[in-house]
Amino acid sequence: MFKFTSRLVNLNSASIARRCFASESNQLALTFSSPYQVIYDKKVVKQVDVPSFSGSFGILANHVPVLAVIKPGVVTVFEEDGSSNKFFVSSGTITVNEDSSVQVLAEEAVPVDWIDPQTAKEILSKAQNDLSSANTEEAKAEAQIAVDVGEALVASTS
Repeated sequence: MFKFTSRLVNLNSASIARRCFASESNQLALTFSSPYQVIYDKKVVKQVDVPSFSGSFGILANHVPVLAVIKPGVVTVFEEDGSSNKFFVSSGTITVNEDSSVQVLAEEAVPVDWIDPQTAKEILSKAQNDLSSANTEEAKAEAQIAVDVGEALVASTS
């Protein structure tokens, strides 16, 4: 039989709330970068939508803290004026902090409108060919990652 210790039983609701919910800030401060550029540097935005391996999700001010791995896809940033900017991201991480700050660290990030649909299809086709001709488990795994990125790249241009 499981027995609660007095420490667990004596937790008060205030300490639980502090550990589970974000701060009372009404602003979402975004830092978004890749190894080659800083796209946003602590800029206040309205919302960030992110594709992750645990599911795509939107982030607003006061979002519960989260750490997630970004899967290939589109990160959408909604500006305070209502406009939005879309970026294709190959992979990376997202961290949402208690103070409503968000860090998106991407391996590669480019504006979606910079992507040529025909080139994206060619990248996917080459990745699929590499996968079908891969001889080792390592080569198959690398080619599968390239296919996943290629599929997301093509989808981002639709």
